Amino acid sequence: MTVSLTDILPQDYASGRFLGRALSPAGPCVITLRDGMIVDLTEQVSTVSGAIARRIFDGGKALGPIEAGLPEGWSLLSPIDLQCVKASGVTFALSAVERVIEERARGDATRAAEIRALLEARVGSGIRSVVPGSAEAMALKEALIGEGMWSQYLEVAIGPDAEIFSKSPVLSTVGYGAPIGVRSDSTWNNPEPEVVLICDPHGEVLGATLGNDVNLRDFEGRSALLLSKAKDNTASCAIGPFIRLFDDSFTIDDVRQANVDLLIEGKDNYRLEGSNDMSQISRDPLDLVSQSLSEHHYPDGFVLFCGTLFAPTQDRDTPGFGFTHKVGDEVTISSTRLGKLTNEVTTSRDAPAWTMGIAGFMRNLAERGLIDRI
Repeated sequence: MTVSLTDILPQDYASGRFLGRALSPAGPCVITLRDGMIVDLTEQVSTVSGAIARRIFDGGKALGPIEAGLPEGWSLLSPIDLQCVKASGVTFALSAVERVIEERARGDATRAAEIRALLEARVGSGIRSVVPGSAEAMALKEALIGEGMWSQYLEVAIGPDAEIFSKSPVLSTVGYGAPIGVRSDSTWNNPEPEVVLICDPHGEVLGATLGNDVNLRDFEGRSALLLSKAKDNTASCAIGPFIRLFDDSFTIDDVRQANVDLLIEGKDNYRLEGSNDMSQISRDPLDLVSQSLSEHHYPDGFVLFCGTLFAPTQDRDTPGFGFTHKVGDEVTISSTRLGKLTNEVTTSRDAPAWTMGIAGFMRNLAERGLIDRI
């Protein structure tokens, strides 16, 4: 789709440095936005993961001013390529309560309101007031076990170990303007507006972007062992519009204080607004990165969804059934320093097929004489 870059970039884009990907007629290209210009870096480094690992952000071929947009025939892609896509869950007190609701409702949305009232009264204030892994958190855990209120979700909410999972295969993420998918057999689902950290192979965070970690509440609610089916489906992971690189004017502290806003507009005139306040996260973003590294290696780097405070509970159609997506919903996730990510909801069954995997990407780079610049 034709995109006005100035409409989706943050207002202070002229003072920032941005990294991303675009699809040219020849294939995927690495682009950077700096000093008011769109610059093609592909002849120097043919992957975003390589640019991040080797800090290649300068040089390149100017394509034109940002205000003029991408060249004719080019379109935006997700700003990542060979990085692993990781996500952290239950990093906010509200999301912890909502996960327990799903678990106790066994994925049945009709029971959510009743269970929510009970849990918020008995659990909500407690998990908001303790530091995960602390002595106070362990004491709360023992108390909740004694009351028969314990849950595997509360374990990762206030225990020492965060929930870290693999969200999406390499090269499967979609970018700004692409359809985003929910399973056609899901009846209770929602978007998850999040900050996504961009990490090099050693776990150093070099920047951030926005993401939609689409969630199927009915599937995960039936069993936590269905997490992969709830999270990893065609077009179910949107990232973009660009990576904002850290510099003197944008740092990890800006991530810690970010507000991530959500707007859902349905073709049925439904409208829902929400916000994810990163200052309320229960685990510091850099702690989540450290837990993602753990005893692991990421030779091409990784990106990490930080989790969300937002969980839509207002009814859409039937009282007591809460929110769920409908095909055609336009989902916009935005943040002052990171820009805007917009996608239209379809089913994963009907979303455009994912066709360029790792082998196809490597073949394309080889045909263009770029394979040695990964």
